[in-house]
Amino acid sequence: MAESRDYLEISFKSIELFASDGRLEAHELEQLYALAMRDGKLDANEVRVLKAVIDRVRPDELDAAMKATLAEIVQRLPRGGA
Repeated sequence: MAESRDYLEISFKSIELFASDGRLEAHELEQLYALAMRDGKLDANEVRVLKAVIDRVRPDELDAAMKATLAEIVQRLPRGGA
């Protein structure tokens, strides 16, 4: 079975979303997670990219919606390894 390349799409989409207004909003993070889950599972590359995107979220972007979305997505990510 061929390796999933969804992580590349997530990477490019995250660049596009950050570039549009310099910040990431909760619904945009949800879009990225949905791309990763399109095949029903998260692979190591998707987790790595999602974690890198999350690490780029600035404190001034943390409104209530973003805090809730971050908490939900971080909880779904596998711990360690990726």
